[in-house]
Amino acid sequence: MADPASAGYELLGVRREEDLLFVTLDNPDKANALSPPLLAELTDLYRTDLLAEGVRAVLLDGAGKHFSAGADLGHLRSLQDASPEEHRADSERLRGLFEAVLRQRSLTVALVHGACVAGGCGLATAHDFVIAAGDAQFMYSEVRIGFVAALVATFLPLRLRGRDIREVLLNPELIDAEQAAEIGLVNWITPLDELHRFGREMATGILSRASSDSIALTKGLLLDLVGRPLGEAFDRAAEVNAAARSTDDCKHGIAHFLEHKKPPVWR
Repeated sequence: MADPASAGYELLGVRREEDLLFVTLDNPDKANALSPPLLAELTDLYRTDLLAEGVRAVLLDGAGKHFSAGADLGHLRSLQDASPEEHRADSERLRGLFEAVLRQRSLTVALVHGACVAGGCGLATAHDFVIAAGDAQFMYSEVRIGFVAALVATFLPLRLRGRDIREVLLNPELIDAEQAAEIGLVNWITPLDELHRFGREMATGILSRASSDSIALTKGLLLDLVGRPLGEAFDRAAEVNAAARSTDDCKHGIAHFLEHKKPPVWR
């Protein structure tokens, strides 16, 4: 598998620093709207088993003034007379992106500044962590144009309480970084000129404290448990618990702790 940093994407900037992969939405003239070509490149990148390539964390930002303005409305307008099958196929492409981000085994971090709207907000909040610059503004604006944030609704329960999900999806108003942090849409806030340094330090701190194999198993488990009846959820959890015991990382972690009375440094 080719190094993702040399994949030759046209609308993504990709740069690797050791076990970190920095990715930039690079269509600032259109506020990094999720056009079909950009969506395809993002999906291709996030579907890659980056952890197998030695990438332990992906950090995504946006070029220009904004993180992302969401869907390409010109593209949506071109589909107004499309058939139900064509609409479903287009929806499946967006689903594919969100699912690829959510299922990515490496740690994922969104570095957000400026506007983070509609599908762009969905993209950011599909990541494990969202770090916002002080100027960041968030909105699921779909109902403003008669649309529905349907796909986002599947994974927002991993991040927000029920009443807050209703509010952000039904009351389309821009909320600032502090409001977003209060409800759980954002994990941390930092000044704009510190955004990338903060993101790098946060990611490397986690990777020093935590096994990447354990992170990957935990991420998959959290997704698999959503909406399951309690008995099924415990069955799946027991499977992962048992499987984790046989991993090299678990064996190393236990042996290191027994010998040194402290967990290993993983990075």
